[in-house]
Amino acid sequence: MNQPINKDRIVSLDVMRGIIMILLAGESALVYESLSNIHLPAFAHTIVSQFFHHPWHGLHFWDTVQPAFMMMAGTAMYISFFRKEQRGITWTSNFKHILIRSLKLFVLGTALHCVYAGKLVWELWNVLTQLAFTTLIAYLIIKRSSVFQIVAGLLLIILNDILYRKILVPNFNQPYVEFHNFGSYVDMLLMGKINTDGWVAFNIIPTAAHTIWGMTIGRLLVSKTTDAKKIMWLLLMGCLALLTGYGLDGLHIVPIIKRISTGSFVLASAGWVILILAFIYWLVDVKKINKYAQIATVVGMNSIFIYLLFETVGAQWINPTVKIFVGGFTAFLHVTPNGQALLNAIVVWFMEWYVCYWLAKKKIFIKL
Repeated sequence: MNQPINKDRIVSLDVMRGIIMILLAGESALVYESLSNIHLPAFAHTIVSQFFHHPWHGLHFWDTVQPAFMMMAGTAMYISFFRKEQRGITWTSNFKHILIRSLKLFVLGTALHCVYAGKLVWELWNVLTQLAFTTLIAYLIIKRSSVFQIVAGLLLIILNDILYRKILVPNFNQPYVEFHNFGSYVDMLLMGKINTDGWVAFNIIPTAAHTIWGMTIGRLLVSKTTDAKKIMWLLLMGCLALLTGYGLDGLHIVPIIKRISTGSFVLASAGWVILILAFIYWLVDVKKINKYAQIATVVGMNSIFIYLLFETVGAQWINPTVKIFVGGFTAFLHVTPNGQALLNAIVVWFMEWYVCYWLAKKKIFIKL
């Protein structure tokens, strides 16, 4: 039986954010890493490999998670602003709220790197740090037309690729080579170090397109356009983005590289995200097939807090604590170490989701 939905919310947005959070909890619980260490058939390993970032030139499913996170943030920001405007709150008066929120995201993002390192470090690669800047950039044009926003996003990714091609300094003069590109050069200037996995802080510029286009989608979803036309526009935008992104890569113009957010990557990942959202919107908000939507929506409504929870409490305390008991009991049953690791990961994954679900249901969370 389908459940009644809150008319004041676009449920598909919460469902999609919730799915993202549940998948990220799986990464935090080491589910995908544990599965990759298990002897599985070749096709199963191929599927599992999609839950890891592509090493460099290419696109895996997992490479679309951060774009989805940032696009949904842009969508939610536009819908929130739209409703505030209806209550008489102006762009200027709301700007202070956006500044404070961005500052919180920046502080929390840099603090997470200290948690990961176990010491004070100055690193700007976390998704929250990136989102702090892309939120500000996007908010500056939140009142502009959809066409303006789409073009603005395109200009940002074009600017990014121009900088990679034109700013060539010794040892950082190979635009699309790991550790030797413009993004790594900027990291040396900002932090005096290069990320060992090839991520760059300058991604705040091209990935701002994701947050901006998320706002464009938000404008579409709250418009008076019919559901059929909304889905049509989403499908059209998604397909165009996919064709352009993969086309640029296939024609060897701009390679798809997630770690430095090339223009082709931004477009291709946006295309996948928009198509997935179109399907979820059709399923949940149009067809009202939402019997189990609450599994994701409760988590999705509090995504930032929940992300912080399983990146800190989950990774630092729940994971090792559960391992004590799962490892102890499975040792008696002579379960292999890889099997123990997988069982531990699954238990942790469920616990993290349930804790987040319970906290959200009880409204015990920090609003960010």
